[in-house]
Amino acid sequence: MASEGQGDAPITRASMVIAALSTVVEWYDFTLYLYVATVLSRVFFGGGDHSLLATLAGFAISYAMRPLGALVFGVIGDRLGRRRTLLSSMAMMTVAMLATALLPDYRHMGVMAGYLLLLLRCLMAFSVGGEYTGVVAYLLEGAQKRHRGLVTSLASAASEIGALLAVAVAALTVGLLSRQDLDAWGWRVPFFVGAALAGSVWIARSAMQESPDFERQQRRGTVPETPVRDTLAHHRAAIARTFAISALGSITYYVGITYVPAFLSSTGTLGEGESLGLSTVAAVAVILVTPWAGSLSDRIGRKPVLGVLAVLSAALPLAMFALMAHGSRPQIVMAAVVLACVAGGVSAVGAPATAEQFPGEGRLSGLALGVTVATAIFGGITPFLAEWLVSRTGWAAAPGAMIAAIALAVLPVLLTMPETRPED
Repeated sequence: MASEGQGDAPITRASMVIAALSTVVEWYDFTLYLYVATVLSRVFFGGGDHSLLATLAGFAISYAMRPLGALVFGVIGDRLGRRRTLLSSMAMMTVAMLATALLPDYRHMGVMAGYLLLLLRCLMAFSVGGEYTGVVAYLLEGAQKRHRGLVTSLASAASEIGALLAVAVAALTVGLLSRQDLDAWGWRVPFFVGAALAGSVWIARSAMQESPDFERQQRRGTVPETPVRDTLAHHRAAIARTFAISALGSITYYVGITYVPAFLSSTGTLGEGESLGLSTVAAVAVILVTPWAGSLSDRIGRKPVLGVLAVLSAALPLAMFALMAHGSRPQIVMAAVVLACVAGGVSAVGAPATAEQFPGEGRLSGLALGVTVATAIFGGITPFLAEWLVSRTGWAAAPGAMIAAIALAVLPVLLTMPETRPED
């Protein structure tokens, strides 16, 4: 199997915890941006009729930088070590978040404020490009074989802790401040919190061990000189499979979870504060379901779990978005939790399943070519496209139709791919 490049000794628990918690920062920032999108639309784009679309378009455009960042940091990780790339990406994330918190707004710079926000989003996306894939590879390579699914899924669970922290900070900021104070200075608070968090994680990462698999490559002299070229030459089918898995994970997460607050606000179903509160419930659901799904994939395999989740992704989202637009409060909560559980399950099992497609040599470059390209397309663009479809057609279930279409498209790939769970 492609996953035979596993190192011989597991990483210490402290290093594993530091690595897993590192994804908190990445997802704090990017989910924060979506959770406060309506506020940022007023602060940086003037609050006109198309300001929310402009804000979401900035999110989509910046996502185009993720594959580039993933390739750059992937080459660093494959050539110089996983620890080196994780330190470099976190340092850049700290700078980008601090600069965002200090950015002048529309009142002081006019349209230039929006362009500067976009520039910083691109810098953040570039640095984040190699972050999640680097952490997934690090956890996979350091875990015991029988617990790879559970341990690697912790990256997804920690990501959702970051999302939960983002929604908590955003909800507190929105709830405690008047709209005038929120637009004047309050929006900066969540980004200052994120910069402090990123700086703290960077300091903690300085004590991390190197991946045992990369140390194995160094001992045997198999560190690839041209990891991207080698991966493209020998692992094209694996790249296609990781693209499919990540496409499903991205659209279920970014449309089924992070776009939901903007959807509820723009359709007038719930106010900003209520929408963010509902997102807290959804985040808790993801945190609870993620380790269960990862552990289940250790017992019965990645392939059957992903297949079932793809079927659920095709069958449920249309009805869930219709309920969120027209249902009662309990129905709205139920629909949001259902979507969150499906997305959390896909992310949990997708993490080990994608990393196991490649050997240790060139693993980060392979993930960059497959995972982050799919995330850029089906994560960055889809919230904007979902909002555009709802506003143009008036069909509240349109975001659910988007998820279902991608699930049906990738299902054949999931059903025919080889099982990657290691034999006991």
